[in-house]
Amino acid sequence: MKCNVGKTEGTVRIILGVIILLLGVLFRSWWGLIGLAPIITGSIGWCPLSVILGTNTCKEKDNS
Repeated sequence: MKCNVGKTEGTVRIILGVIILLLGVLFRSWWGLIGLAPIITGSIGWCPLSVILGTNTCKEKDNS
């Protein structure tokens, strides 16, 4: 899997995911589990939806 989620976007995804999870706990709703998706994609640096949309915020270093 090639990186397509940059560091800043990954950090924002993780923060939003935690907020969504906490709101799910606060309101006792299973919908809070949706927060796991941005946490996982932000942590691993790859998002399948970004592949489909053709977006890439990951800045890779040139090794040439």
